[in-house]
Amino acid sequence: MAVYTLAFFAYIAEWLFGSRSKVARTAAALTAPKTQETAAAAQGPAVTVKSAGGTAVLERPKVVVRSAAGSRDVPDGPGAHGGDQQGDLYGRIAISLTTLAFVVEAAGVVARAASVERAPWGNMYEFNITFSTVAVGVYLALLALKKNVRWLGLFLTATVLLDLGLAVTVLYTASDQLVPALHSYWLYIHVSTAILCGAVFYVGAVGTLLYLFKDSYENKLATGGTPGRFASSVLERLPASATLDKFCYRVNAAVFPLWTFTIIAGAIWAESAWGRYWGWDPKETWAFITWVAYACYLHARSTAGWKGRKAAYIALIAFACWLFNYYGVNIFVGGKHSYAGV
Repeated sequence: MAVYTLAFFAYIAEWLFGSRSKVARTAAALTAPKTQETAAAAQGPAVTVKSAGGTAVLERPKVVVRSAAGSRDVPDGPGAHGGDQQGDLYGRIAISLTTLAFVVEAAGVVARAASVERAPWGNMYEFNITFSTVAVGVYLALLALKKNVRWLGLFLTATVLLDLGLAVTVLYTASDQLVPALHSYWLYIHVSTAILCGAVFYVGAVGTLLYLFKDSYENKLATGGTPGRFASSVLERLPASATLDKFCYRVNAAVFPLWTFTIIAGAIWAESAWGRYWGWDPKETWAFITWVAYACYLHARSTAGWKGRKAAYIALIAFACWLFNYYGVNIFVGGKHSYAGV
């Protein structure tokens, strides 16, 4: 938690120093060419082709930033650092600290597994620390793949700190052996895929929430409105709403088949442990509700009139179902999945 805290402050520094660069961007905008002639001169010479003793002047091709039909032609923001070199330095430091914290936390998960001599997913405390580890791992994997997701770092570390704080204060459970029903290789298959799905769903949910803010910001600018200084400083550095929307869709669509497999694997394990594949246990019911919610989201994305904000609301509802399936059902609702308590 100490290393994550340092990373959290480094991400804050990146955003703070990035806000300074708005002065330079504003100055550049004020000194931009005001006429078509000076604008053309600033862009450089037009493409020319000599033909039959004459000269044909061709217009420069327009660079289309957004490819989605009906979306605004808005470029992506510069990132949390806002183009500021010192802000970028703090961002790189934050990523290094996040990587170090990930390694330390992963070692803690392995140590817990060694102490109980089993998979470290037998109760909510073990699930929490593994979940936060995998969520950070997904973020670092996206960075390693050169994806523009550094804007996620501040929100991720803040959530991880809350998750770990909850784990060590409220959910902590001493090392113990599993009940007989959990002694199965399906524990490794079913629970590991559930953790991975939850981590990816979380990344998609954060992106969806930021998409809604960014879309409102762009709408306000398009209609001639003037957003507040804080909103402008933060939201203008994020990717365009169309980019965030596409990112969230791809993330949720990619993991949805794995969530389907998770439910099927749980049913097979239930038959082995309890003699039936499905019994409408609260955990099973809410896992199915979550599946239906994400299926509705994916369907809405391909339905006219339900793309964009409407689909985003469904995605947030689906993630809320996942959260309730984990926290709400485990803490407030009894059932066959309550054998491990918290």
